[in-house]
Amino acid sequence: MRVSLRHFRVFIAVAESGQISKAAAALFTSQPAVSEAIKTLETDVGVKLFNRTPRGVSLTYEGAIFLEHAQNVLATAVDAMLAPQKVRRDLDGELTLACTHTVAGYFITPLLSRFARIFPGIKVKLVELERPCIEDRLMSGELEVAVCLLSPLEHISEIETELLVRSKRRLWLPANHALLDRKNVALRDIEHESYIMLTIDDADRTTLGYFERAGFEPNVVFRTSSMEAIRNVVSEGHGVTVLSDMVYRPWSLDGVRLVAVDLIDQIPSMDIGLAWNRATGLGRDAQLFCDVCRYGAGIVGSGMFAESQ
Repeated sequence: MRVSLRHFRVFIAVAESGQISKAAAALFTSQPAVSEAIKTLETDVGVKLFNRTPRGVSLTYEGAIFLEHAQNVLATAVDAMLAPQKVRRDLDGELTLACTHTVAGYFITPLLSRFARIFPGIKVKLVELERPCIEDRLMSGELEVAVCLLSPLEHISEIETELLVRSKRRLWLPANHALLDRKNVALRDIEHESYIMLTIDDADRTTLGYFERAGFEPNVVFRTSSMEAIRNVVSEGHGVTVLSDMVYRPWSLDGVRLVAVDLIDQIPSMDIGLAWNRATGLGRDAQLFCDVCRYGAGIVGSGMFAESQ
């Protein structure tokens, strides 16, 4: 049997969204990866779980039965991992948790909700800070723990980190772009394209790094901290960009489609994880939050287990 907990998470995401594309976005992975996981699951289970239509997918009778069991499997797995903490659910306390902009908008909320359900007596104060400020406050002891992008961290000798999720970066194009007809696409193929640069969470520095390794600089025509602005500009054909699957959505706010495609270049993933002061370690409440992040993500966010995609 090739089925793992990942296949259950993918199945639930597709069943709840009704579309492969929406499930892939929610899981921070690609549509082919989702389709292949469903195919593997149906083969090993031995029945058809979804009906496919041009508008999406719907559960078969057998699929509806399987959904209930799949949800129970994940719930049982999470409960097993958190069982040692259950005896302490009546704890009281306060925890200040720092995060960066992207984490605040696309990652942290389900974990906060999960933590509040398990430890309702521990109040979490969430603060959004830029990465350099997070590092400074972790090292000074003003902050105990943060959830942030790991790759830009500079003081790695003083800050302990733990990976939670790895989100693949891909090229975003308007739905009618000529590159969509190519089997393989490289960064060199967009050398003369107008490039839309995201400026939050060290995105511009990271982007310039992998373009430099490719041997050229992107033709940046617009810099913005707004993800929705990028979706609008790209979908309308005014430029292209390279961003992670975590922040990808196939439609702009105006309802215009955009597409994310793989690049053959070695593009670093966007890695999100926990960070704390290596010397002082974690206090009780911060340790409990980290435990929920490690083990509680199977229900609240199917893409949150750190898996290479």
